[in-house]
Amino acid sequence: MNNMINNPNYSSTPATCYGEILWDVLPDGPQPGGAPLNVAYHLNKLGMDSSLITRIGNDENGQKLVELMENWGINTGLLQVDKQYETSQVLARMNNGNEVSYEIVFPVAWDFIDQSQQLLQHIKPSTYFIFGSLASRNETSRNTLYHLLDNDAIKVFDINLRPPFINQAQLGHLLSKADIVKFNEAELGIVQIMFGGSLKGEADKVRFIQDRFNIPEVIVTKGEFGASYYNFDKTYNVWGNEVKVKDTIGSGDSFLAAFIAAHNRRDQPLQILKKAIAMGAFIATKKGGCPEYNFDEYQAFYNELFTTKPDSNSAHTAA
Repeated sequence: MNNMINNPNYSSTPATCYGEILWDVLPDGPQPGGAPLNVAYHLNKLGMDSSLITRIGNDENGQKLVELMENWGINTGLLQVDKQYETSQVLARMNNGNEVSYEIVFPVAWDFIDQSQQLLQHIKPSTYFIFGSLASRNETSRNTLYHLLDNDAIKVFDINLRPPFINQAQLGHLLSKADIVKFNEAELGIVQIMFGGSLKGEADKVRFIQDRFNIPEVIVTKGEFGASYYNFDKTYNVWGNEVKVKDTIGSGDSFLAAFIAAHNRRDQPLQILKKAIAMGAFIATKKGGCPEYNFDEYQAFYNELFTTKPDSNSAHTAA
């Protein structure tokens, strides 16, 4: 029931994203989306080639996504086509001007990502393998994800809690496999309580999760208040700045892409965090998760954010 997109120029890429691909159906029209697609899009913009392991329907919506990916330079060689289930659509609603809530249709094509030897061969020890919790909501895609996590790649887990698709056992398994985990503040609080924590301070919550699941690196995003990066026993904090927000769709995904791109270049931790914060803020000033822009625009925004304004950041080692 599944066909791989035929791509004769297919080759392994330094970053591979796994999971949902879809259309966000907004009041003013559909936008391409899904966290894995968003991350792959921004990685490519930042000069880091990416692939996407996902599944679309044999329909017009799916074909449009393939065309977009090809135009954006995202490798489509691992894209699967389903003859039974449709390409995913998510009904997105804007709240309070720019916050977004989602109604995620189930089941759809990306719930049925099949295992294949080609997928396994693609994941190299140097690959960043990026995945979220939503992709494990259905057994088929969950089993494929679990299989792919048994490798030596750098595994990046972007927590993406979407009720009712939250399962403690599955979440625990994904956390136990991760090398880098990204939370927002709310997700950090929810997850540490799920696993028996009752701690108040952010640092204590993070250390609880790190110790429980043996996770070397944890990121906590805080919107306009910046982000923190817990790298083993060291902590780095960078404050954000207010920007004129159009919408928050894909802002966290673009943050993660910039983090991974800088991490891959082995930038200094504070520099990694600043680049990620700047990208998240930059995309929040634009419409949709995959807006058109060039690197020079982002660089100018970064300079405005951190060069012409007072720098407020810190680093310390846990006692």
